Amino acid sequence: MSRIHNAFTVLMGIPTPIVAAPMAGASGGALAAQTSAAGAFGFVGAGYMSPSRIQDELSLARTQLLLSDADPLPIGVGYLAWQLEKDPPSGVDLLDVSLSNRVQAIWLAFGNSIDRWIAHIRSYDARSGRERKTLIFVQVSSVKEALIAIQDWKVDVLVAQGSESGGHGYSATPPLLTLVPSILAVLPKDGPPLLAAGGLSTGGHVASLLVLGVSGVVLGTRFLVTKESCYNEVQKNVLVTASGNATVRTTAFDRARGTLDWPEGVDGRAIYNKTVQDVDGGIDIEIVRQNFNKATQDRDPDRMLVWAGTGVDLVTGIQTAQDVVRELDADMMKHLSCVSTLIAT
Repeated sequence: MSRIHNAFTVLMGIPTPIVAAPMAGASGGALAAQTSAAGAFGFVGAGYMSPSRIQDELSLARTQLLLSDADPLPIGVGYLAWQLEKDPPSGVDLLDVSLSNRVQAIWLAFGNSIDRWIAHIRSYDARSGRERKTLIFVQVSSVKEALIAIQDWKVDVLVAQGSESGGHGYSATPPLLTLVPSILAVLPKDGPPLLAAGGLSTGGHVASLLVLGVSGVVLGTRFLVTKESCYNEVQKNVLVTASGNATVRTTAFDRARGTLDWPEGVDGRAIYNKTVQDVDGGIDIEIVRQNFNKATQDRDPDRMLVWAGTGVDLVTGIQTAQDVVRELDADMMKHLSCVSTLIAT
């Protein structure tokens, strides 16, 4: 594996600027560990997990990486800030599980008091005397959010999420190729590394964003179909057979699941199916929920939830996480080499 040397890879101590997103219900300890073991950086998606479940996933990652309980854990954990904010004392407990395991990074997204959780992480580090601070990733969807994260919160890594992303995001978010240059235009020279996320599936995508000026790239859908992903085989099969126009931004699945506490303006990109069709068609929500719950239990792809980004049609097979990282890295380097040949000397 070739080594990319930039602000992000140096900060993280990794050779390739690739990150596996923290995806609720999909990114467990095995996926995070094997992604990091391959030279990229993996996250556990805490999502709706309890503290004990988070601990189980971190213990699994530690075992797979052959680390003792005393060793730092070279993975991250991603939190939905609105979940922490529902019950702040419980939110502290959720964060402290990861912090006590000495994870390398915490990712925060979708909250109204993210600064509160950043202050808690910084305070925990100071009290525990950590040799290296916990790196804080914050996801943003606008220049305004980026400036707050940079100037007020002093985040370590900034993640720009474009409208192409699978899973949850703000419906008013611009496409990635608009959002990234807008943030780069206001990013100070000594500012945090900027990562790009949204609809990215190939090493060519990674290379193109690096050339545009980001320091790293976050992929979600590509890692959903790894062997280590917590998605079931039916969900993975839906993804590898999906066409490029199969996704839609919708609140249908949150209405069907009853997960309605997301901040205003948030919806999610998923594979379009009969659940979305029923909600859009005005079917009684209780009937929608009954049908959805049955489909989830029966693993019926016509109604179950499968999050996916716009690059899903470029995801064509199930691989190990390590193979995905190696393939992305090799493809990225090939495209970067091609770019260098375009410059006349």
